[in-house]
Amino acid sequence: MTSNRRRSRTRTRTRTALGSLGVVVAVAVLGALLHAGGLLDTDTDTDTATHTDAAPDATRSAMPAPTASSDPTAGAGGGADASSASRPTTATAAPTAPTTDAAAAATARRQLAALPVKGKAPATGYDREARFGTAWLDVDHNGCDTRNDVLARDLTELERQGPCKVLRGTLVSPYTGERVDFVRGNRTSTLVQVDHVVALENAWRTGAQQLSQSEREALANDPVNLFAVDGHSNAQKRSGDAATWLPADTAFRCTYVEHQVTVKTTYRLWVAPAERDAMARVLDRC
Repeated sequence: MTSNRRRSRTRTRTRTALGSLGVVVAVAVLGALLHAGGLLDTDTDTDTATHTDAAPDATRSAMPAPTASSDPTAGAGGGADASSASRPTTATAAPTAPTTDAAAAATARRQLAALPVKGKAPATGYDREARFGTAWLDVDHNGCDTRNDVLARDLTELERQGPCKVLRGTLVSPYTGERVDFVRGNRTSTLVQVDHVVALENAWRTGAQQLSQSEREALANDPVNLFAVDGHSNAQKRSGDAATWLPADTAFRCTYVEHQVTVKTTYRLWVAPAERDAMARVLDRC
């Protein structure tokens, strides 16, 4: 009796194995027939990989060039993007920002070389309001005075009263890189000040005496000559030139001196010998 049961189970397992083998053979035969007839696409994975590779290349070409603040490996000698080793090299992936910075520095060097170099004139007759106009004018006739224009340009998270008056905002001072909260008020407004890149007294002593009143007012309100900065830096600088004061944030010194050279070129001013040498030293590192 026991032997009969064993023989029965053996026959059952054998029939099941043969049935499974038959299914496998049938599937294999069907696959071969479909492939031979061109009905089965075996390149699907390859096509998907090709399209996936194309998308990142197109995205990278539209991305802005990396900056020092976004590249933790960048230092005095520069640094490579840590993920660049896994990226294919393409002609469109070349950064553009360093080229622009180099071009600005080269332009400033050429302009500096063309500026007259001579000693400063006496400060006799210098008066901020009498010579350069009331602080602050609306020289661009947009309905807002220059100080509010600069605050609106340089601050973020703005809160205004009406179309012009800036009540609150956040400044990252270009002279230090530190954050300063601006709150308009008798005791708080001075934490953020608008600095003349070429100080007005310096301008007066290096050629502005020869400008017309309207030209001096334009110089005092020119956006290229103005930055919203922390009050401490502005108090330190006073009327200093590049030979006596430069921003604490060394990364901003190129931009700072480039603006000084542009202003002096635009308004036909000159540079003192020590000022000229200090400017050249900064620009040579840009």
